[in-house]
Formats: sequence, structure tokens, C-alpha cells
Amino acid sequence: MRNILIPTDFSDNSWNAIKYGLNYFVNTECTFYLLHVTMYSYLINEDTAITSGIKIDETLINKSKVDLEKLLEKVKNIDKNKNHHFKLLNSYNFFIDAVKSQIKENNIDFIVMGTKGASGLSEIIIGSNTADLITQVKCPVLIVPENSKYKIPREIAFPTDYNIYYNPDILLEILNLAKRNLSSLRILHVGRKGEELTDFQIENKEFLSNFFANENHSFHFITNKKIEQGIQCFVESRDVDMIVMIAKNINLFQRILFKPTVEDISYHTEIPFLVLHE
Repeated sequence: MRNILIPTDFSDNSWNAIKYGLNYFVNTECTFYLLHVTMYSYLINEDTAITSGIKIDETLINKSKVDLEKLLEKVKNIDKNKNHHFKLLNSYNFFIDAVKSQIKENNIDFIVMGTKGASGLSEIIIGSNTADLITQVKCPVLIVPENSKYKIPREIAFPTDYNIYYNPDILLEILNLAKRNLSSLRILHVGRKGEELTDFQIENKEFLSNFFANENHSFHFITNKKIEQGIQCFVESRDVDMIVMIAKNINLFQRILFKPTVEDISYHTEIPFLVLHE
């Protein structure tokens, strides 16, 4: 049985993530842990602030308990899957600490996280909680944008620069995802015009080719100075349903998820990212 953690703040984008997660695991027996985190909100250096803050936080905690019950009722109205079980978690903590605690206590093996697209051209595309989650917690995370509508991921993009040797165990996660959904895996490299692969890159590319030999896969090269824009071009040219990344490749990882702004790309508002850790 899978144990799936879905943080929620009761917003539209977190509700969208819940719906996506229910569909993503439609054929899997699993327990969904719906987690709401009430953040610390009082000052610790003034007695009056402490007293006032505790009262406020108790009110918030009680309200979140009621909201979680309402959320569960809403979930059960749309999900009649007998393989799905639900538990409610209400934590009073810092967000990442709360997530780490639940991973340990409930043997969480997968996280689904909703994210809201930036509203200004200069804003980065990943919110702070999501960024902290995928960099500080070594657990697979499915990032679901606010406008993402679930469909079976038949076309999966896997960006790589071939500069990192991937452990077969982590590639097996991608292989199983492709097998489960009868997906086509598109291995994408973005580089400059006239760029040639090093011997090490060629070796890694051949390794990937051998590993996915029995699955529907293909290799693609996009010429662009900016990786994020190259991915944008690729997504626009194909009907990509999901982008899979391995967090081990820090340079590529940061350039795709943390450096782009709304001005550079638009796929972040619709296409989910699956981030895997070794």
C-alpha cells in the first residue's frame, strides 16, 4: 500500500492537487494523508505577544480541524474508490518540519503538492513552500500547477544534460511510470548550436538508451541558449503530459525550476513536474 501525503491550505490550487492525486493513483491501493499546517505566528520575546498569539493560534487550529473535516467530505463526494483511504493531519509547526515529521511517522513514500503560478513577470514559478519541499525533503514529489487537469501521462519529457550518471534504481521509477501508463518517454537535451557531447555524456546517453531499450522512448536535441526556453519549445511542439526530473542534477534542476520567470515560460501553469530523489 502506498502512503501519499498531500499538503493543503484549502485553496483552489491545493484542491486541484488533491483531485490530480486521486486520479494519478486511481488503480493503486493507498492511504492519502491530507495535511494542514498552522504556522507559528506569535513573538517569543514579549509575554503579551505570547499569550495573545497562543489564543489566536488555538482558534486557527480549531478552525483548521473543522475545515479538514469539510475537505474530507468534499473528497469522498468525488472519490468512491475502495482502494483509497484517508487520514487527516493537523500540524502546528513550520511547514518543512511538519512534512518531515509526517514522512517519518506515517512512512510517506510520495508527496503531491499544488502550486500557484506567479502573477508578475519577474516572479519565479515555484512558491517558497514547494521549493523548500523539493530541495529539503528526499521524497518523490509531484508538483501540480493550478491549471493542470489530469490526463493519463502518455507523453513524458525527461530533460537531461547527460552530465550525471543516474542510479538504475531511480531510472526504474521512470520506467515503471512509463509501463504503468503505456507512456512514450522523450529524453530531452537542450544545448547551444554546434555543441558536441563529451565522451562522458555519450556514455551516459548510451546507458539511458540501453536501460529504456524495451520501452517506447526517443532522444531529442533542442538548440537554445536557455534551457527553460528550449523546454518551452519542446513542450509546444509535442503534447507533453508530464515532465520528470531527477534532483541529483543540481545545475539543470535549478535552471528549470528555480531560475525561470513567467516571462520565459508558460508550461509551468499546466504541466505537472515529477521530481525524484536518489
